[in-house]
Amino acid sequence: MTRLTIRHETRYTYDRPVAFGPQRLLIRPRDSHALRVVEARLTVSPGGRTRWTYDALGNSVCWLFPDGRSDLLSIVSDLVIERFPAPLDAMQADDPHTAMPIVYDPSDRIVLAPFVTPATADPDGTLLRWLRDQTATPGELALDHLIRLNRTIHQGFAYAVRLDGPPQAPGLTVSLGQGTCRDFAWLMVEAVRRLGYAARFVTGYLHCPDAAGLRGAGATHAWCQAFLPDLGWMDFDPTNGLAESADLIAVAVARTPEEAAPVSGTLLEPAGAELSVHVSCFTDGPVPQTA
Repeated sequence: MTRLTIRHETRYTYDRPVAFGPQRLLIRPRDSHALRVVEARLTVSPGGRTRWTYDALGNSVCWLFPDGRSDLLSIVSDLVIERFPAPLDAMQADDPHTAMPIVYDPSDRIVLAPFVTPATADPDGTLLRWLRDQTATPGELALDHLIRLNRTIHQGFAYAVRLDGPPQAPGLTVSLGQGTCRDFAWLMVEAVRRLGYAARFVTGYLHCPDAAGLRGAGATHAWCQAFLPDLGWMDFDPTNGLAESADLIAVAVARTPEEAAPVSGTLLEPAGAELSVHVSCFTDGPVPQTA
């Protein structure tokens, strides 16, 4: 068990004072058997009423209703979490359906259907042509295939920083040969859906130990989750070539990137804005075990 301290700072600076509509915040990690939120504190300016809910996918959503007018919206989330990671090499899948091509149990297919259907078009076939070069060999384990695809994106594409804006279309990422973490995550999600996998877009935090050299640290991060029989939802980070890593801290899962935005909302009047985001995530040390 490891304890991590996380600070996520989001700051919108406007060119004039504005009034705010509701703001939807996805900033609290998903509690699970692998992660427990120990402490959570939210500081906002301007102040306002908050209301916490869960969405249909079990994401913890904070609705913020800022008071008055301001030329600044500041949102600071301070967290202490405990991680209980399961090593990937200890996972064994006995279900024969974990070999390619992937086959889901009928009861799972009903729930997974929205995540199997691609959400984007591929009008010129760029994504499909690239994907054909990554085809699995008959009988290859689905987990091995996904790890290989994850590694291919990590090794074959250049990482480029782009602070705001939506992810590129997957075909554009293939054509450019470069992208951000959200571009690579969306590429992998839409690629594996075309192979019959259920996949989700994930946003969260990346713990980068000293000298680890992980790409995407210091800001919010994005990766792919795929569902495998016998194993469930599994994390794949094509930006860094990580799979089921304890350094990935999921905050929100969604069918599309737009649904997983850490901060989204409305202004009641038009204004120019500049966005800055900073995330720090460091280890407090192992938590002593009780006898």
